[in-house]
Amino acid sequence: MAKKTKRILLASHGSHGARAAERLALSHCERGTRLHHLIVVPEFWKGMMGDDWLNNISTREVFKDYMESTLEAEVRREIKRLERSARKRGIRYDFEMAFGKPADCLLARLKRGGVDLVVLGSLRSKGRTGYRSRMLTDEVLRALKIPLLIAPAPR
Repeated sequence: MAKKTKRILLASHGSHGARAAERLALSHCERGTRLHHLIVVPEFWKGMMGDDWLNNISTREVFKDYMESTLEAEVRREIKRLERSARKRGIRYDFEMAFGKPADCLLARLKRGGVDLVVLGSLRSKGRTGYRSRMLTDEVLRALKIPLLIAPAPR
């Protein structure tokens, strides 16, 4: 008999592919399952300072604060949305936010253990706008010691 999945790691950030991964993860959760939501803010946001027009430190700081608060608000919306869905199903939900290269953040989380299954979205389809996350790398695949589910790209 197959071992019951009690702890699922979902890497999601609200894109179409990530939402497909959320639906897949939720479909594998029974009441009492723990869904751990890993949200990675990619490191490229550090480079969004637009130095060509932010010509003094005061303006840079105002813009940096604006960017950080905008990103934080987006992440909080994603957390609340997924937490509501999990709670309705009797799923224990928690989250973790990381900043950096998506694959590196996933590897760091996997090293800490405590997960039975990893659920990720597939690569963004060509022609779709948005960030093309590089979470599913050869290095991640080699490091995995637990099952991985990849949600098919939504149409």
